[in-house]
Amino acid sequence: MSRSATSLTIGFHGCKREVGLRVLRGGDFTPSEKAYDWLGPGVYFWEGDPVRAWEWARDRGYPNPFVVGAIIDLGECLDLTLRENLEYLSVAYSDLRRVQRQAKSRVPVNKDGRRLPKRDKVLRFLDCAVITHLHHMIADTITENPSARFDTVRGMFEEGKPAFRGAGFYSRTHTQIAVLNQRLIRGVFRPRSLDSESLKQAMSGS
Repeated sequence: MSRSATSLTIGFHGCKREVGLRVLRGGDFTPSEKAYDWLGPGVYFWEGDPVRAWEWARDRGYPNPFVVGAIIDLGECLDLTLRENLEYLSVAYSDLRRVQRQAKSRVPVNKDGRRLPKRDKVLRFLDCAVITHLHHMIADTITENPSARFDTVRGMFEEGKPAFRGAGFYSRTHTQIAVLNQRLIRGVFRPRSLDSESLKQAMSGS
């Protein structure tokens, strides 16, 4: 697990307007528990990128895309930008395969989305199953080591089209955070930069 000396970060949650206003008034976020979530279950945030959060909400077809900013304490973080933490996933994958063999079930696979670059594999059924299984493995040992539970999961993803011809950078590359322990969301706010109609008009053409 990873806990940095400065574990506070800023994340942005894309949502419907009515949902965002409820959260800003003191309501809780609703965790996502879809089988294809990229980082397993949790409340999802785009790290440091309010525009990407707004774009995501827009692409979902929400009539009034909205963004809520949050100050997040990563706490005990499964930080998948670090090699040591990726090894946890290897262990979880091996155990998931064992469990699925015993149940005579197939291990899920990541799949392409319609009309999206095939390299993106936006339906992350396998990744989600492995991370979720890791959470279950840790839960089984919680009585022996109560501090082992993850509060957050963090990962960086290359996504989208090349930023320019021959590029190693992609147009929608981003870092996401899935928060499991909402007590570590220290505060919420509305990003002022997204009040600009000119920004929204620019994004509508992207």
